[in-house]
Amino acid sequence: MMNVKIEEIDGNVVAILEGTLDTAAAAETEKAMRPLNNVEGKDIIIDCTNLAYISSAGLRIFLGILQNTKEKGGHVYIKNINDNVRTVFAITGFSNIFEFM
Repeated sequence: MMNVKIEEIDGNVVAILEGTLDTAAAAETEKAMRPLNNVEGKDIIIDCTNLAYISSAGLRIFLGILQNTKEKGGHVYIKNINDNVRTVFAITGFSNIFEFM
């Protein structure tokens, strides 16, 4: 089960993720995060403080947001990932693609 909340904080658009972003939750999560594709002139922060797990389907969502945002000259930052999620990013090479805070 995944919960996504999107809000504007300090001039940035912040997506707050909570739960497990596995294949079963990916379609619903992608739909919930779709408004991030309309962001222009602001950076996006994906807050993973309460994200317990991410699968390859979840990484694909993150990558789509990154590509869309970069095309518009923005940045995507990943914030507060736990060790399990950090390991998935490292194994897949996504640690080299994303910026972390």
